[in-house]
Amino acid sequence: MSADASSLPEGTAPRRRNTGGRTLPKGQQTKAAIVEAALGLATHIGLEGLSIGALADVTGMSKSGVFAHFGSREELQISVIQQYHACFEQEVFFPALRAERGLPRLRALFGNWMKRTTVELDSGCIYISGAVEFHERTGPVRDALAQSVQAWMGAMRRAIAQCQALGQLHANAEPEQVLFEIHGLILALHYEARFLHSPGAIERAVRGFDSVLTRYGARAA
Repeated sequence: MSADASSLPEGTAPRRRNTGGRTLPKGQQTKAAIVEAALGLATHIGLEGLSIGALADVTGMSKSGVFAHFGSREELQISVIQQYHACFEQEVFFPALRAERGLPRLRALFGNWMKRTTVELDSGCIYISGAVEFHERTGPVRDALAQSVQAWMGAMRRAIAQCQALGQLHANAEPEQVLFEIHGLILALHYEARFLHSPGAIERAVRGFDSVLTRYGARAA
């Protein structure tokens, strides 16, 4: 028999509510709590480390109770990717939309991204670890991961194009190149700060972003 959310260990996951403010049905609460626990695991051991058995141990539920909500390990992994992407949007993308279009919004996107990255230095980034785990594979898990990353890259690309349309970045700059360099700063930060524990990595990433804007700025061009 599957357990409800109250059977999960204290602190495993908060009580979920839908967008209308009403409490979700008990079954959906339980599934949401399982997904959040799975996300916590995945940030430390990766998507490939997830299993129904490992999740049952963490949540204190039976394997059959977990399996009742996820018909397969693959479905569980996809749910975790979707939850991670939803959290990423709430913390990075949506707050940046309150900033003025152009450089203020691009700076907000990068600033929010940096803020989330510094928190993840103690755990991990599903986008980065997942790319390592699934770069040579095919299937729905890889597709879900790639689509999430592409959606975020698309948002950054649009912000860069808006800067060009407003004359804040040079019109001849290639948005893909600007995006590549900005994305590279985040990847380098994870490597330097998480793996090598290099002091000053965060500050160098910020200076690198300012350097990108200066080099592609309309005035500099």
